[in-house]
Amino acid sequence: MKKQRVGTCELCERVNVKLTIHHLIPREEGGAHLEKAQLCIPCHKQIHALYTNTEIAIRLTTIDRLKDDEQLKKFIRWIKKQPSTTLIRIKKSKERRWKSK
Repeated sequence: MKKQRVGTCELCERVNVKLTIHHLIPREEGGAHLEKAQLCIPCHKQIHALYTNTEIAIRLTTIDRLKDDEQLKKFIRWIKKQPSTTLIRIKKSKERRWKSK
């Protein structure tokens, strides 16, 4: 059984949250062995709900780029105010621009 890692989310900077590994360039876009980020579950889910893997690979390949994205900025402002135990339901955006392969 794999032990869940707890720490600070690199995107929203909340502390004592359960972390997941986010491939800054998605694995299916060739990023399996490239840089990764430690993100809380809500931040990780929000990225993938808003954007396809293709769009992430093209323009959201760093933490700074993710933080500068207009849609994610709104989410980050909101999630920062939530307790570290908060898990949220995320719906895929109907406005996702590029289709995944």
